[in-house]
Amino acid sequence: MTITKLDLAGLKCPLPALKTRKALKSLAAGDRLEVLCTDPLSVIDIPNLIRETGDKVEITERSDSRIVFLIEKANGPIGGTDRASSMRD
Repeated sequence: MTITKLDLAGLKCPLPALKTRKALKSLAAGDRLEVLCTDPLSVIDIPNLIRETGDKVEITERSDSRIVFLIEKANGPIGGTDRASSMRD
């Protein structure tokens, strides 16, 4: 298990969610992504993204100036299929 840090301070909606989605794609199951945001809308956008991807938000830290999410990468998206095996069938 590895922890990758993603500093998205200063970015506004929708960039934090888009960059978080991109970073999650490169992680293996069980890896964690620590995301630092300053955009207040990220408290809505990031959890919605995680519901879509099927990953899990482990810890959410919130202060006046920043929001930190610790996301655990799941095995894959809910309802996803293995594209390689479906292409062989």
